[in-house]
Amino acid sequence: MTLLGFSLVLTAAFCHATWNFFVKRVNAGPELVWMFSTISAVVYFPAALFVWLRSDALDMTQWIFVLGSVALHMAYFLLLQLGYRKGDLSIVYPTARSTGPLLSTTFAVLVLGEVITLQIAVGGLIIVFGVLMLTGGIGHGRRGDGTTSLIFGLTVGVLIGTYTVWDAYAVSVLIVPPLILDYASSLGRSAVMTPVAIRRWPQVKLIWVEHKMAVIWIALLNPLAYILVLYAMTFTPVVFVAPIRETSVLLSVLAGSLLLGEGNLKHRLGWAIVILAGVSILATSG
Repeated sequence: MTLLGFSLVLTAAFCHATWNFFVKRVNAGPELVWMFSTISAVVYFPAALFVWLRSDALDMTQWIFVLGSVALHMAYFLLLQLGYRKGDLSIVYPTARSTGPLLSTTFAVLVLGEVITLQIAVGGLIIVFGVLMLTGGIGHGRRGDGTTSLIFGLTVGVLIGTYTVWDAYAVSVLIVPPLILDYASSLGRSAVMTPVAIRRWPQVKLIWVEHKMAVIWIALLNPLAYILVLYAMTFTPVVFVAPIRETSVLLSVLAGSLLLGEGNLKHRLGWAIVILAGVSILATSG
């Protein structure tokens, strides 16, 4: 893995963890998603327009992949929110975040023809296992038999694996500009969720009054995190990118312990070392 690719994905992980930290502090619902998606669409419009004007016109195949990406990311978001409402967060979240990169890597090998070595496999599996244990393991804090939560977690993981490889093909093979691909997703979320925002307009105004700067940071960092990943995937195989992206989970969980007083720091630091070991193995392979 190149130093540039590693740096981009690691920077993306920091951005991802930071905007998730602010999301947790705001602690709102779909209206927050509409807010930061809409602000992102406005803020990133000049950059998207600049890239659009300097790029060749998209052909039919590229448009299909752009629209497909919008649909996949929207499905991911809606299903994840439904899973959090219907299931147990402590099952849905670790299941999705651990199965996602495993499936991404598998799909990349089967669909994109990427090559996976023993060192890549070992590093990736260590990261995934560390993330799973860091977040409590499947079944931690379980309510009932956990079957519904597990199904949601696995389905979300499938979506993560699918959109990762889909987007990788779009930017690396079809040469869709990463900024355009992500901008379409922000614009799509904003458009689809506008009716929700209108129905919840009092909550929208309250969030803006109480958490204006947090919403702005989310709007800035949410697209940037994925744009960096998309750019990295233009020259870095998914088998490297997908597992290293999961360091964002490590950073988010540690931020919860250190900044939000969620506790359990000793346990989390232990698994953080395991995850970092996996990242080191992966980063030095290839």
